[in-house]
Amino acid sequence: MTSGVFTGRIDHRDASGPFDIIGDVHGCADELIELMQRLGYTVHFHDMGPGGEKRRRVRVHNPEGRRIIFVGDLVDRGPRSPDALRIAMAMVEDEQALCVPGNHDAKFMRWLQGRNVKPTHGLDLTMEQMAEEPREFHDQVRVFLERLPLYLWLDEGRLVVVHAAIRERMIGTTSDHTRTFCLYGDTDGTDADGLPIRYHWAAAYSGAATIVYGHTPILEPGWVNNTLCIDTGCCFGGAITALRWPELEIVSVSARRAYAERRRPFGHPPLRPRADPHD
Repeated sequence: MTSGVFTGRIDHRDASGPFDIIGDVHGCADELIELMQRLGYTVHFHDMGPGGEKRRRVRVHNPEGRRIIFVGDLVDRGPRSPDALRIAMAMVEDEQALCVPGNHDAKFMRWLQGRNVKPTHGLDLTMEQMAEEPREFHDQVRVFLERLPLYLWLDEGRLVVVHAAIRERMIGTTSDHTRTFCLYGDTDGTDADGLPIRYHWAAAYSGAATIVYGHTPILEPGWVNNTLCIDTGCCFGGAITALRWPELEIVSVSARRAYAERRRPFGHPPLRPRADPHD
């Protein structure tokens, strides 16, 4: 794996929850806060700093014993990416939450590192929002993202939380191939519209660990071979969804509006899973 990136500890098999696993936020902080409140959390923002200096802070109170896990893609497309980041960062710092990176977070991180990236798929909006934020916040976000774990292995091995996808044999590894698969899923080039061609990796999964992931917007969560996608496309006018673990209860909050235009329909790709070349 690239040195210095996504260096957080993946092995949390000693952590059994209970957890509230939240799907892709994409800057939809209003809906995120409403979902958290429905789950029993309270979220308080306050602004501080002399001379008009912007120092926005957040404090979250958890229901007794519970923690949130964010499946990544905190940023892009929605109206409040900086505040979505603040919530996740504050909770991780206070050990109230865990978080894995999404592909949008990875691209945003590269921008924060000063690397050349194309401001597409909502990154342009996040860049505009971050232009209003102090340099200190930029640095804090960059460090936060760099130190996230690539995925999380939890509850004595019974649960894995990842952004896009993971094969059974990858659990416990952090190779470059695993990194790409966790962030982007099983892809192969692009289609006529320039969008990545995706394969429905979960259709071939047969592992014992439950995999909870996001990345592929669907209308409603549905179990496939002991995996569950909880990205219900809030930024596209869908909903933001959480899975309560170990209760397996699904809780959703509808989007207030569509913040971005969807370029392909909701749902998993109608392609069969590809054979794993390492099997």
